[in-house]
Amino acid sequence: MDKRQFLRAGVAWAGAAHLPATAFDRWSTRGTYPIGLDGGLNRDPLYRVGNYSGGFEKVLPWRAMAPSPVPLALRDSPVSDLRYPSAFGLRTPDDYLDKWPVTGLLVCRDGEILLERYRFARTASMRMTSWSMAKSVSSLLLGICLDRGLIASYDDEAQKYLPELAGTLHGGVTLRNLSNMSSGAAISHDRDNSTIYPRAFLDSGSDIASVVAGWNRRAQEQGRRFNYNELCPLTLGMVMRRVTGRSLSEFAEEVLWQPLGAQDMATWTTDSQRNEFNCVGFAATLRDWARLGTLVANRGRAGGTQVVSETWVNEFTRWGPLDAQVRHGVAMGGAGYKALMWHIKPDGSRLSFNGFHAQRVIVDMPTRTVLVQTAVDHLGGWQGELLTLFEACTRI
Repeated sequence: MDKRQFLRAGVAWAGAAHLPATAFDRWSTRGTYPIGLDGGLNRDPLYRVGNYSGGFEKVLPWRAMAPSPVPLALRDSPVSDLRYPSAFGLRTPDDYLDKWPVTGLLVCRDGEILLERYRFARTASMRMTSWSMAKSVSSLLLGICLDRGLIASYDDEAQKYLPELAGTLHGGVTLRNLSNMSSGAAISHDRDNSTIYPRAFLDSGSDIASVVAGWNRRAQEQGRRFNYNELCPLTLGMVMRRVTGRSLSEFAEEVLWQPLGAQDMATWTTDSQRNEFNCVGFAATLRDWARLGTLVANRGRAGGTQVVSETWVNEFTRWGPLDAQVRHGVAMGGAGYKALMWHIKPDGSRLSFNGFHAQRVIVDMPTRTVLVQTAVDHLGGWQGELLTLFEACTRI
């Protein structure tokens, strides 16, 4: 996720307001949605709808996670009179969808689906590939590793589990600081992804481990400053593969995906070595993204199963002395961060999985309300409007 999304909420997307769906022809060719890498991973808007809803699985390597044999039930309980305030009076979810390039929108609480909509010919059966929402999935897996004693301490250095990283910058960073994007590395998310993505993900010889080991330019000591980047979660992914002895997808299927009651198969894109590029690329149906959000809302429980401990949920919804640099309003204006989770409120009661191009899983802990949005662009004032819509949903 581009961390500047939070600052772009007030930027007007020229021509977007109040346009009918047919005005979004830039996203299709005569109603069809092409797939492929001709337009790069995300540069060409024409490829985004198709690629983000299954197309990437046809052109990039991936691993699969089988669903639960007993999916967690979600009941359709649609709300027909939902309204939220705007400068132009009360608006409806369909007004919101007519205004912004959203492919899917779902709101649920306690197993009841209050709202579910799809646009651009997308359907409930389609897996929606995430950008950085995948980082928050990695957070849940990190918590499970801690719960099971596979990792002794959140404040261990990565090199304790990856001796081949001994003496490297990322090897000497604690798992806490890696998950808080505070490694101290001299790295820029906007500038350096053009180097990281080919070498660690897209090239025929791509290798996450070699990129992590070779990135040793330091800007400051670890734990001092929030600096959002891909190498922090990729290092955590290396640790988790080592301590579990399995791929992240194999581990996730056993300890997360099936126990939470997923209904559909999920996938995760990989480098050429078949290692998950776990900062992005986790794909699931909207209803299963909602189950992930519901797991967080229920403090780690799915039905009668404690999938991830409440201790870990407490960890990523609070800030202690070692997390000062990522507190709400310190990590960046109007937002906080903790353990690969974004925070909308300073008390940790409203958090989100954030992905590039307006992807969100938003969780309100007090009301257990969960919103999932998939989309194909992040420009414009959609974020403020979405949060207003979500606030109205929490009051149903």
